[in-house]
Amino acid sequence: MAAIGTRKLKIKVGEPPTEYNMDVSRAEITSGETDSDFVSFADAAAGGGRDYALEFTAVQDAATGSLWDEVWSNAGDEVAVTIAPYGNDVASITEPHFDMTAIVSEPDGTLLGGEADASATAKMTFECEWKLIGKPNRVTT
Repeated sequence: MAAIGTRKLKIKVGEPPTEYNMDVSRAEITSGETDSDFVSFADAAAGGGRDYALEFTAVQDAATGSLWDEVWSNAGDEVAVTIAPYGNDVASITEPHFDMTAIVSEPDGTLLGGEADASATAKMTFECEWKLIGKPNRVTT
């Protein structure tokens, strides 16, 4: 069984899906204790409610169709997201995909701009966190 590497992850957003591998340098599904005043008995029995998020770092690209444009133009919308951590096009038992619904949101902090850099290949980036509607689904077929 192969462990998840650091170079192959694919991320797709929307319907039809657009692949943003070239825009993203960090993508993480995070989990934390829910910050809710209401915890159902079912949540309590399962150890407490959980909140999930998709956190990512992406290049700033103001062109239409970029991931930055998705944030700029569609904040507040719910979108389908698929993460393929193994980089495979078809999910399998040994190399699953993770499907989720995320709420597009603007970053807290830098949305556009940044520091100068003498490198000809450096890019300005932004960091974002999109809340997920429930726990992502692990897809194996």
